Amino acid sequence: MERKQSIRIQTSILNAAEKKALVWLAGKQPKWMTSDILTFIGTFGAIVIAAGYWLSNYHIGFLWLSSLGFVINWYGDSLDGTLARVRKQQRPIYGYYLDHTMDAVNELIMFTGAGLSPFFDLKLALVAFVFYLMLTLNVSINAHLKSEFRLTYAKMGPTEFRIIIIILNTLLFSTWDFIRGTRVTEFITWGIIAILALMYIVSVIVDARGYAKQDPLPEKTQNED
Repeated sequence: MERKQSIRIQTSILNAAEKKALVWLAGKQPKWMTSDILTFIGTFGAIVIAAGYWLSNYHIGFLWLSSLGFVINWYGDSLDGTLARVRKQQRPIYGYYLDHTMDAVNELIMFTGAGLSPFFDLKLALVAFVFYLMLTLNVSINAHLKSEFRLTYAKMGPTEFRIIIIILNTLLFSTWDFIRGTRVTEFITWGIIAILALMYIVSVIVDARGYAKQDPLPEKTQNED
């Protein structure tokens, strides 16, 4: 059983520099390192993120642990596919399944961890998680229908989002004494939800228009009253 690999569309701000860094890192990996191990390192990073957020209920300093988790998650999640390509060991079917299954698991862990922190409401965090899943589902649908795997929205990819969250963690650490008890983080969460929802709606509209042109109504149906 063969599966045609989708074209990866990555136009994020840091894409060029990140790609060079990942290829360099892939060349430095020991022989025992595999793409599967890196995938699970990414999951470990997600667990560290969630643990840092949850432990911040006890001390604000654990936000730094959460930020470290984002670095670990980036390392495993971004490098697993690069390592396979550099070593020419791509497994389009198995790799696609494992990578995207674990992505969903990682996202659940991270969003739930954020919702269990003192900064974000769990219900709102899960709403954001749903919209994020809808975006990833749209990516997977497009990968199937037109063999395009789009990783970027508005010049922003997973790496840029990780950096934004690390910056947000830093701001929360430095300002928590001032904003504790206010609705600042609630407004931030609603802002994240609004951005994800807008990105999803725009993507669906654009994709639907493209598919409508690609797959028009049959002439007979168009002429019927």
